[in-house]
Amino acid sequence: MRLPVLLLCTAALAGCSVDMGGFAFQSETKGGVTTTTTTTASAGISTREPVLTPEGECSVGVSLDPSTRPLPKEIAPGITECELLKLKGARPTDVLVGESGKGQREVQVLYSEPGGREIYLFTDNRLTRIVKPGQG
Repeated sequence: MRLPVLLLCTAALAGCSVDMGGFAFQSETKGGVTTTTTTTASAGISTREPVLTPEGECSVGVSLDPSTRPLPKEIAPGITECELLKLKGARPTDVLVGESGKGQREVQVLYSEPGGREIYLFTDNRLTRIVKPGQG
């Protein structure tokens, strides 16, 4: 009974990403002297949605997220961090990335607009609140 439970927990806690790495040797002989060199390569694929970096860019990599969806028509609660970036059409003024006491990813995205500052608050890559000038 313990083994199936252990396997279930292991599968549930396993990450949804794949990292591959490798190296190769190459030998070349010139004038009776053999030189051996090595090369390395790595690739990463993730099933997680891309998120904003502190520099205000979407995380780099290939996303195979099964929940890939068309770009929303408007900025509204529930959109992702990178969808906000695409809808705004410009990099944010500032991005603060942190973690809540519950272990959730929390991100504050600031845009300085002509009418004042707009702050977009995300929890686990979903927009939860928008603070615009004149709002508290």
